[in-house]
Amino acid sequence: MKNLLRLIGSLIPTSCILCNRYQTETTCGQCLQQLSQQSLNKNPCCTCCALELLITAEGKISEHDQRCDQCVAKLPYFDLSLSMARYEGLLKTAVHQLKYHRRLAYAMGLANLWNSLMKKPLAQLPPAYLLPVPLSRQKLRERGFNQCLEIARHLTLPNHLKLLPHALRRRHSNLSQISANRKDRQQALNGLFYFERHYIERLAGQSVIVFDDVMTTGSTLNEIAKVLKSHGVSHVSNWVVLRTPRQLVDV
Repeated sequence: MKNLLRLIGSLIPTSCILCNRYQTETTCGQCLQQLSQQSLNKNPCCTCCALELLITAEGKISEHDQRCDQCVAKLPYFDLSLSMARYEGLLKTAVHQLKYHRRLAYAMGLANLWNSLMKKPLAQLPPAYLLPVPLSRQKLRERGFNQCLEIARHLTLPNHLKLLPHALRRRHSNLSQISANRKDRQQALNGLFYFERHYIERLAGQSVIVFDDVMTTGSTLNEIAKVLKSHGVSHVSNWVVLRTPRQLVDV
C-alpha cells in the first residue's frame, strides 16, 4: 500500500499544494511567484544556522559577520545552513499534509519548489553526499515513510551531489520534538544518531549535506553534525526546506 500511495502521489498531482487550484503542476505560477519574493534568499540570514538576521532602524545588519548572536556565542558543529522559506502559513500546512496526513504528492511539490527557488545557491556547492535526516525504525513503521527522504528523492541534484539515503541511522526516543524545549531536546538527542559502519570510510574527509524538512532550534542538526565530524567528515552543511521564524525558535 505504501508503494502504491507513493506511485499515485508522484504521478498524479491534482492541484497546487499551496492554494489547491486544480492543474497539472504541483505549484501554480501565482504561488511560485509569491514564494520567490518571500524566499529567505531575499533576506539576510545567518550563514551558519539560516536564522533571519536582525535589521537596525538604519537598515544595517546588527549581528556579526553574517552570523547570529547565538552562533557567535557558541559555534555549532555544522558549518553552513540554507533554507527555502519560513515555517509558517501555507508552506507549514503543506509540510503537515505530508507528514501527518500521508499526502505523498506534497513531497514532490515541496521538492519542485526547492528546485525552483534554490537552484542558484546550490549550483556553486562543491562535491558532497546528501544525507536525509532519518527516522527511527519504530517511527518509520508508524508513519510509513520518511518525509525528508521522500522530498530528497525528487530533488534535482547536480552530478557532483550524491544521495545516500541509508548512511545515517536514528535510535528511537519517546521525547516529542514538537513540545520539548531546547534543553530537553539537546539532552534527548545525545547518542541518538549513528553511522552504518560500511559508510564511515567512504565519508571520512568528505563534505556532507544533511537534508531536513524543518529546522527549529537546530539541536537535531547540530547533533548529527557532531556525529558526522566525529567520524572524520570535513564539512557539514544543512539544507532545510523551512526555517522556524526567529520569534518562535525558543518556544
